[in-house]
Amino acid sequence: MIGRKLRKRYEIREHLGDGSTATVYKAFDERLGRDVAIKMLLPHVRETTRKRFFQEATAAAQLNHPNIMAIYDIDEDNGRNFLVVEYVEGVSLAYYVPSAPEVVIDLGVQIARALQYAHEREIIHRDIKPANIHVTPDGRVKIMDLGLALPREAKRVTAHGMVIGTPAYISPEQAQGLDLDHRTDIYSLGIVLYEIATGQLPFNADDITALLLQHVKQAPPPPRLIVSDLPMALENAILKALEKNPTRRFQSCAAFATAMQAALPQGRVHKTSAQEQVKSEGDTPGAETPLNAPETVPSNRVRPRPTPQRTYRVILADDHTLLRRSLSSMLEMRDEYIVVAEAADGESALEQTVSILPDVLILDLNMPVRGGLDILPDVRAQAPQVKVLILTGRDEDALIMRALRAGAHGYLLKSAEESELIDAINRVTEGQLVLGKGVAEKVVGGMLAPNTPESERLDETDQRILLHIAAGLSNDAIAQQLDIPQMTVIERLARIMDLLNAGDRHNAALIALRSGYILLEDLHALTTR
Repeated sequence: MIGRKLRKRYEIREHLGDGSTATVYKAFDERLGRDVAIKMLLPHVRETTRKRFFQEATAAAQLNHPNIMAIYDIDEDNGRNFLVVEYVEGVSLAYYVPSAPEVVIDLGVQIARALQYAHEREIIHRDIKPANIHVTPDGRVKIMDLGLALPREAKRVTAHGMVIGTPAYISPEQAQGLDLDHRTDIYSLGIVLYEIATGQLPFNADDITALLLQHVKQAPPPPRLIVSDLPMALENAILKALEKNPTRRFQSCAAFATAMQAALPQGRVHKTSAQEQVKSEGDTPGAETPLNAPETVPSNRVRPRPTPQRTYRVILADDHTLLRRSLSSMLEMRDEYIVVAEAADGESALEQTVSILPDVLILDLNMPVRGGLDILPDVRAQAPQVKVLILTGRDEDALIMRALRAGAHGYLLKSAEESELIDAINRVTEGQLVLGKGVAEKVVGGMLAPNTPESERLDETDQRILLHIAAGLSNDAIAQQLDIPQMTVIERLARIMDLLNAGDRHNAALIALRSGYILLEDLHALTTR
């Protein structure tokens, strides 16, 4: 074919490769003066293959996106059908296996946005894999080969129950021959990004039947078992895309892209190594970077693209692993949240919060090393933009008051319903103070109430006096410990007894313990010094 001219227009110059149904050449379009790729159907292929060949033309002709290979024409020469498509320079996505997290996110976001564009036009690709995705020298992704793409007008070419696609990358529903929707591409993209992030596939077997069964039944190994420093938020995003049940995956590629971007520490944008090389050599002025490339404006024939929903980045800090996993699973089922880190102790929670700067820190009070109340002042000082939602089983007034005074944006009990927790997260991100059921009643109706006169409240000095009384100290000893006059201790104690309706100082301390104004752990810490 080299040197031949098709339709007196396309001069074949180079053989690019062969597939099972077509041969691809590089050609020169003499009419428009540009390089193109010619995809020529092999002779004697089955009729279903021929139909898919024309189906590719139908699908690709509806798409005009910078990250999707363009189709220019469909024609025939001497009885052989061929497609004229965009000639794409660059390397296969397989070249980037493995890559750093920033590269994974950069490439993944581009692919997801392109698929979102196709899905909005009701076209699913059905064969997302590295071989069908190229990266140009300036770092731009190009999705290639829409041979299995299914446009909305197309009649089904394959029989129901027939497995079609590349086994290593197909979704569980593809593996079972079920009807497909756009979420099959989300799963396949998850496989691709898992491979780029870790250097290996999540499922692998020599026997195709075993491989298909793994897609349907077996959970993928967490990527961080392979790459320990992979951001947890990126791992969570990939694993969510790989959910067996499509309803538990991201429900759109736009949501997947947003979650991946949220996995990057704030302010960090990374270009692929190919693009960095071009930039260093001097790029064309005004060239666009992939992550900041403007969206293609849809034509009047298609509905406009919806405004992407913001994704909130959440850190979960609780020493109960089962609770963290339950909360993480519940949040990850919603596209608007991504869990970027988890911590089982206060010190780790503080380090991760300061390092990652999430939107919300969901913080338990009782944790090893340092508790939630211990780290709260440090969180507010070192990461003031992070909203802190206390989620605890403790409803003592003293804890509530301390948490709110230390700068917590919300206080919720672990007995709260799922809807209450979701509402609380949303409200604290908007800057509102959130008090859960059982907490709000205490604040509004008890001695913590903002509208309670100062003369009727127990302040911190009152609580410290009561704590020392519970520890068995005399008024004189309390005065020395707190460095206040003994007469002040006596005057305050008289007011405290009146407020608590206590008969004596020891009864006042007992009431304070029962009411939560002072805490047993504080008493234990005081008596064990």
